[in-house]
Amino acid sequence: MQQLIDRLSLAPHPEGGFYREVYRSEQAVSSSVTDAPRQALTHIYFLLLKGQVSRFHRVLHDEVWNYYEGAPLRLLRWHDTTIEEQLIGPGEAEYCTTIVGGDFQAAESCGDYTLVGCTVAPGFDFADFSFADDSQWLSVPEQVRQTYQRFR
Repeated sequence: MQQLIDRLSLAPHPEGGFYREVYRSEQAVSSSVTDAPRQALTHIYFLLLKGQVSRFHRVLHDEVWNYYEGAPLRLLRWHDTTIEEQLIGPGEAEYCTTIVGGDFQAAESCGDYTLVGCTVAPGFDFADFSFADDSQWLSVPEQVRQTYQRFR
């Protein structure tokens, strides 16, 4: 995997795994969510290795996940009091999915590694990114809390 990390010039991501931004639009738009200027679109490569997780986090704008190579990706989305699971990749129904802005999400590879692309519009800004806080999980069912514990 180090060869893939080197070839794509990936760096550690704060949520887990490795990433590199590969596109940031020169066009700017005003975010209806933050009422601040954002690039129209951003795109990253995102790599998760076996045993790594993308910790539960949220982005304020919609994010499209596209599968590229490796094992299928297990993507979790937390909305209200439930966690939904979706697999994307080979042998699965879909090669992409969307997480609605503001929903919490987490992910893991179902094998040795998974390489995906993540596109955010309006574009990603770390000011619009936050990790799940333990207190946000107090009102959810026990099964949901157990899943959260694994991806925090």
